[in-house]
Amino acid sequence: MQKIVPHLWFDKEAKEAADFYTTLFPDSRVTSPFVLKDTPSGDCDVMSFTLWGHPVVAISAGPMFKLNPSISLMVNFDPSLDPDARKRIDDVWAKLADGGSALMPLDKYPFSERYGWIRDRYGLTWQLILTNPEGEPRPTIMPAFLFVGDVWGKAEEAGAFYTSVFKDSTRGMIARYPAGLEPDKEGTVMFSEFALEGDQRFVAMDSAREHGYSFNEAFSLLVNCETQDEIDYYWGRLSADPKAEVCGWLKDKYGVSWQIVPTRMNEMLEAGDDAAIARVQAAFMKMKKFDLAELEAAYSG
Repeated sequence: MQKIVPHLWFDKEAKEAADFYTTLFPDSRVTSPFVLKDTPSGDCDVMSFTLWGHPVVAISAGPMFKLNPSISLMVNFDPSLDPDARKRIDDVWAKLADGGSALMPLDKYPFSERYGWIRDRYGLTWQLILTNPEGEPRPTIMPAFLFVGDVWGKAEEAGAFYTSVFKDSTRGMIARYPAGLEPDKEGTVMFSEFALEGDQRFVAMDSAREHGYSFNEAFSLLVNCETQDEIDYYWGRLSADPKAEVCGWLKDKYGVSWQIVPTRMNEMLEAGDDAAIARVQAAFMKMKKFDLAELEAAYSG
């Protein structure tokens, strides 16, 4: 099981969005649709699916949070691995553009023969890039953080922090802004990469421009934990805002939202009968940090 999984919050569109996203790439499918009943947001569709082999979770949980470009999905189209990479990037762009809007047009840039940044019809933003076939191989899909506003200039620091928290983690390339690109400050991060838990790659960038958005709960990162010790460890290292601690959710010192979740709870919700699921749900809705023993007791009745 992948350790860190992107989690997307929608108003009512999780099922529709998951069905659409799985048409975009090969090796993509909905894996386990589920309905979480009687939450404060009503009945919520929870959709687990894979995109080009990478797991993603989406939930329909009401209009409280809206997706924005502070965290996007960067998709690497590598001609050395896919002879149809250039056609595929154009095809995916066309599908995302239907009802969406371009933030940076699909075009040639100094860093790529073909790149574009786009917001789709559901609000999720994507960075599509035709990678250099002679460069280092990269995963097809990588979450990309944009540090703006109050956390502008923190991309490098955040990468170092996350690689200190998660095991088997490494820092990758860093490209810095040169002089003359004001308001971006010389030396801040134009583009950087880091890997957590082996080869789960992430991108981090700074931007000093006015954007009008920041990290929020609409795009969170779910951490699958096998034991209570793991839950305690990640909660202790990541949580920086007690007011944001609710039902397994927390915010770190940069405002990024995480969910620290026992894998066993997912098994309970997927395999239990209605009564057992209701007991587990009633138990976890009262929690901040999840207590695995209490969840097990609730499941057993």
